Amino acid sequence: MNAGKATRRAFSQNLARTGVVLWLARGTLSRGFTAPAIIGGRRPQSSHGVASGDVTEDSAVIWSRADSEARMVVEWSTSQKFTSAHRVVGPIAHANTDFTSKVNLTDLPAGQRVFYRVAYEDSQGGIGDFHPGSLVTASRQPEEVYFAWSGDTCGQGYGIDAAHGGLKTFASIRKAQPQFFIHSGDTIYADNPIQPSFVLPDGTLWKNIVTAEKNKAAETLAEFRGNHRYNLLDPQVVEFNSEVSVFAQWDDHEVMNNWYPGEPLNPKTYTERTTDPLADRSKQAFFEYYPIREHPDRRIYRTIRRGPLCEIFFLDLRSYRGPNNPNRQTQRGPETDFMGETQLQWLKGALASSTATWKIVCSDMPLGVIVRDTATTFENFANGDGPPLGRELEVAELLRHLKTKKVRNVVWLTADIHYAASHYYNPEKAQFTEFDGFWEFVSGPLHAMTVSPGTLDNTFGPEVRFTGRKPGDPSTGPWTPFQFFGTVRINPQSKAATVTHWNRDGDKLWDIELPSVQS
Repeated sequence: MNAGKATRRAFSQNLARTGVVLWLARGTLSRGFTAPAIIGGRRPQSSHGVASGDVTEDSAVIWSRADSEARMVVEWSTSQKFTSAHRVVGPIAHANTDFTSKVNLTDLPAGQRVFYRVAYEDSQGGIGDFHPGSLVTASRQPEEVYFAWSGDTCGQGYGIDAAHGGLKTFASIRKAQPQFFIHSGDTIYADNPIQPSFVLPDGTLWKNIVTAEKNKAAETLAEFRGNHRYNLLDPQVVEFNSEVSVFAQWDDHEVMNNWYPGEPLNPKTYTERTTDPLADRSKQAFFEYYPIREHPDRRIYRTIRRGPLCEIFFLDLRSYRGPNNPNRQTQRGPETDFMGETQLQWLKGALASSTATWKIVCSDMPLGVIVRDTATTFENFANGDGPPLGRELEVAELLRHLKTKKVRNVVWLTADIHYAASHYYNPEKAQFTEFDGFWEFVSGPLHAMTVSPGTLDNTFGPEVRFTGRKPGDPSTGPWTPFQFFGTVRINPQSKAATVTHWNRDGDKLWDIELPSVQS
């Protein structure tokens, strides 16, 4: 679908004309300069731009943050001039939510570019400046679906260095004009402090913008919130959020590297004894700062349908896992939980009942790449060659179920491992063979260290068809083009899905067209 493409450039120009503040930090940053004052005098203002997410055929979540306690006001229209605009009065942004607020717009027209704008109103009725954004609703007809995905933002100490272009990958994704973007986890690196500067391997200096909340590993709610605000100091991210809807999931670095529920913490780094209070605070900040649909249990796993051609299934491989362990159990139990029983049964049922042509499973970790936690324990599903053991038993149960139910056109998208790759899982090369062959596509990082490819586990027969880095390549980072994102384009006529890998600068690296298979 190409709804609203012709107006995208005009909308961007309008965004600039409104005078939206792009370097949005308030007050004095510890780097030693004062950010510009917010526009609008004493009236409340949106301090960090606007964003949309979890967009369906007729609904969308709209997000923003106020600079003081005020009520959110959202207007939307199918006209960029906001003729016949609909107004929705939202919640009060207050200190309990770090002045963030969200509105769930409903009764939106399907298959349209919808223009929206957000302002804040004080208790006397004074309203600040409107900040514009736009989104594309899903179509009820079999029209084109086009979206991007990646993960891993501001990791390994690589923060915002304006001299190196800031978070450049976001600008390249925006220029590709996807209808929405899937952030596949590691939306922040709460455990990676941002230092003022360090020397790069090429001898040049990387100079970060730094803030108080990024000086140490996050523990308090304020520090987790500050990690999310940090990414919004880059104007490219703010502009991206205003134009491209974000569908978010989390992984480990939203809390700490390789964490699992109940994990003991190092007393030299953390004052808490286990990860549980950190995870609670992190999830609260995640829901406050991303336009994710609210759930009574703050549940991250969910589905979003994007018309008859596409349904997206988001997983949460953090909240329900057992401890990282040798991962060699022969039967499922609490220690082999990764998705966990409730989420696994939900996924099996949701995939089997989906009527969408393509079922896109968004996993925050890949299936067949070995990721160790320690020398004797594993962080991922994969645990080495051989039959399914440990956490792999969940995967085997799911794949067997999909084959039995004849669920076709299932594609996995993921990030986490800091390089781009295309893997085909071939039952003819696998130790476990009770499944239909399928593809997994890996992307990222958006802005972090890039590494060489990991080792594949032959349990489910993965074959490497593409990698953005070669075995033995030295680690790099965002001062090079080796940052990655991917796109998926579903053709409404042929119903084929084309998956493409891109680098930081928007250069096309590899693509493949996947024909749809009839059930």
